[in-house]
Amino acid sequence: GDPHGGGRGRCGASASTATSPRRFPPAPRRAAMPGGKMASATANELEGWIETLYSGKCIPENAVLQLCKKATEILMEEGNVVGVPIPVTIVGDIHGQLHDLIELFNIAGKCPDTNFVFLGDYVDRGYYSVECATLVVALKVRWPSRIWLLRGNHESRQITQVYGFYDECLRKYGSTNVWRLCTETFDYLCLAAVIGDQLLCVHGGLSPTLDTLDQIRELQRVQEPPHEGSMCDLMWSDPDDIHGWGISARGAGYVFGGDIVQQFLHTNDLRKIARSHQLVMEGHKWMFDERLVTVWSAPNYCYRCGNVASALELEGSFETRFQTFEAAPPKFREVPNFSSRSPDYFL
Repeated sequence: GDPHGGGRGRCGASASTATSPRRFPPAPRRAAMPGGKMASATANELEGWIETLYSGKCIPENAVLQLCKKATEILMEEGNVVGVPIPVTIVGDIHGQLHDLIELFNIAGKCPDTNFVFLGDYVDRGYYSVECATLVVALKVRWPSRIWLLRGNHESRQITQVYGFYDECLRKYGSTNVWRLCTETFDYLCLAAVIGDQLLCVHGGLSPTLDTLDQIRELQRVQEPPHEGSMCDLMWSDPDDIHGWGISARGAGYVFGGDIVQQFLHTNDLRKIARSHQLVMEGHKWMFDERLVTVWSAPNYCYRCGNVASALELEGSFETRFQTFEAAPPKFREVPNFSSRSPDYFL
């Protein structure tokens, strides 16, 4: 999300909102890499790439190609709404803050020892969007039944060209290939998760055009997020202390009150909603008699906001526990050296 309103532009070019049953187009054709035929990555290769990313380094472009191809195959088999068992840990916005993501893993545990649902917004704002996006995708490929990835409003071609991910890919790889591979893969990310048949996870919030989970399941998700309509609302909407629906200052999605949440939960036999998308200084915030919680997982957001972050652990009989954490040590906070590989498109 863009809690300070910096990302309040429209989130896509298409105004259509498909409501037909899920029918995937063929996976995008990948450009052939130098060196001929692409071999499928082994578990050892995957774990090697994951360790490289944990160490704060990028993986080669050919590795990103293999990861995105395999991730697309896995994500195509998942519905718009994925069912997730308990126990699981819910993670909010990351926004390219790799060292804080690693700090979270150090506190909450790593895959596959801990199961995760990520609520989206892996990229933009922070300096390590490439590493964050490829790390969570690599974890999904390595342990597909241990980690689930939802799509945030920043997992889009239009938004990433404005808020950093596009430029970062160009800087670190010398071309836009990795950006293209990642944004094509983002098209296949899920829209929602239901944990233990009781808790709905979305990135942003609800939509006035969606009353049931089945209506979410019927959306055509494999596309650049439209700038309005049901899919857009799931990624852009926010809760507010109002009655009913209201206009969002973001320019996309809506704001919605506690009565809307209560009605949606009742209709779908659910207990709670977890979402991210808005900066919370304390790392999490309950609303509407603890029917909805915002989970924010980027500490000291944009390296200046001074907030703490949290992850939400769900256990056994639906017990909730927040793991609150601060930003990684200052030595990881230095601005990366961009001068070594400056793109020529400024000239």
